[in-house]
Amino acid sequence: MNDFVSDTIRPVRFADDRLWLLDQRRLPAQETFLPLDDAPAVADAIREMVVRGAPAIGITAAFGVVLACHQALQATDWRERVGADIATLRAARPTAVNLFWALDRMQAVVAAAGSARAALTATRETAMAMLEADIAGNRELGAHGAALIEPGRAVLTHCNTGSLATGGYGTALGVIRAAWDQGRITGVYADETRPWMQGSRLTAWELVHDGIPVTLLCEGAAARLLQSGEVGCVVVGADRIAANGDTANKIGTYGLALLARAHGVRFMVAAPVATIDYATPAGDAIPIEQRDAGEVLTLAGQPLAAAGAAAYNPAFDVTPAGLIDAIVTERGVIETPDAERLAAWRPHPGDTPEPRGVHEGT
Repeated sequence: MNDFVSDTIRPVRFADDRLWLLDQRRLPAQETFLPLDDAPAVADAIREMVVRGAPAIGITAAFGVVLACHQALQATDWRERVGADIATLRAARPTAVNLFWALDRMQAVVAAAGSARAALTATRETAMAMLEADIAGNRELGAHGAALIEPGRAVLTHCNTGSLATGGYGTALGVIRAAWDQGRITGVYADETRPWMQGSRLTAWELVHDGIPVTLLCEGAAARLLQSGEVGCVVVGADRIAANGDTANKIGTYGLALLARAHGVRFMVAAPVATIDYATPAGDAIPIEQRDAGEVLTLAGQPLAAAGAAAYNPAFDVTPAGLIDAIVTERGVIETPDAERLAAWRPHPGDTPEPRGVHEGT
């Protein structure tokens, strides 16, 4: 059997000095690639969620720097222009650590370049390396995670953690893809993931696209599903993992972790090592993006709530490390994560970090 049977989607493409993004706002109704030519347009695409998912956001931002170098190719002040574009990209989204990690890496490449032409060549090569390494690392991560799943039951996932959220293959959906290809799971349950409905619009689309059986549920049905015994494991992604193992992910993940613990169901976080933010000691220091109330109060432009009602709309919540049974990475598994166990995975001074990313980003 092909090890990667369930792997056919690539949302980020770069060709002829133009970035093409699969417009995730239009899924599942339309599969449309949006062409982008400059860094401000890339920042807008990140902000407006043409692209979402922390690894995909980081990779997209890296290609935004390539476009910035291309636009500044003939300018005498090319460094200043590229620097301004990098600042614009940094301001696009606040929570996913991959955005800042990728831009720091690209900024260092620009700083080391002796000319605008050299900067363009070097940034293009670096961004392509990020994309390729993300896909390869996700496949490694998927294999590690699949090995932890006891065969014979379904899995439950939240939000979208697949090819659409990464360079390809996915983090939590990478685990699910590997487990399905190995015959370890009977199917997938996916939360709708309100208010942006990433589970129904994106995760279900991916799984149907790749021939993996998927059943949708609203978040309020998760307790009954876990109580039924049909689910053997909950697998989610992450936008940022604090040094103590506390994990920020799509809003609703914390409640799902509490439900999993109450029903004795294993709770797994799938994310690259680069997701671990050692500069953030614990989850209460992770910035949580507050999004527009209209996302809750309306649907497709139509009001859902009584006029005058307010809305609470955080994009993420934080799951304490004590509720996480395992963090699965491309390098292996961190069982019962805590500060001591995560510290053992910290890069040594002078190490070159792998150009990888995380999961969500809404």
